[in-house]
Amino acid sequence: MSMPRVLRAADYPRMPWKNGAGSTQEILRDGGADLDGFGWRLSIADVGQPGPFSAFTGYQRVITVLEGAGMRLVVDDVPSRELTAGDAFAFDGGSRVQCELLGGAIRDFNLIYAPQRFAGRLQWQRVNGPLRLFSAADTLLLFSAGEGLEVRLDGGETLHLGRHDCLHLEGNGTLRELVLDALAVVDCCLIELQPR
Repeated sequence: MSMPRVLRAADYPRMPWKNGAGSTQEILRDGGADLDGFGWRLSIADVGQPGPFSAFTGYQRVITVLEGAGMRLVVDDVPSRELTAGDAFAFDGGSRVQCELLGGAIRDFNLIYAPQRFAGRLQWQRVNGPLRLFSAADTLLLFSAGEGLEVRLDGGETLHLGRHDCLHLEGNGTLRELVLDALAVVDCCLIELQPR
């Protein structure tokens, strides 16, 4: 079981999209020397104009609008519902995806993982006072969409997450307790990944 790591938003590297139409801040990924070899990847993308998404064949994608009015995705010619802040949407990474913006540029949060290698679960939580969560997943990622999220892991020291910071935990299947708290309302995303 590894020590918890807090990844700071200011340190995320910026990289171009596979299709060259925009840029992404990569939070973390599990291996891979390029954008096709990883097991899972977490990132934040800035979408400034409508257009196609990059294809990630063999991967599952879950996307959530963080900032801006929102978007609609057309996935293999089927329009999604209007996606606004905090509304997660899952689709096959190999699909043909066209993005339509609802009112200007947005920023979104992305989980991409290989479902043949990992079982994935993503849940958004609104923290407004203590919230107790438990998980035995091998990989836990906790992303804060706002400022001032406090996390106590297994009754230990309190870790502080700022806006777009991410807590990364690797375990061995042991049940972990996370107690989340915040002075003001903070939305956060808990991601659990389990090797198959």
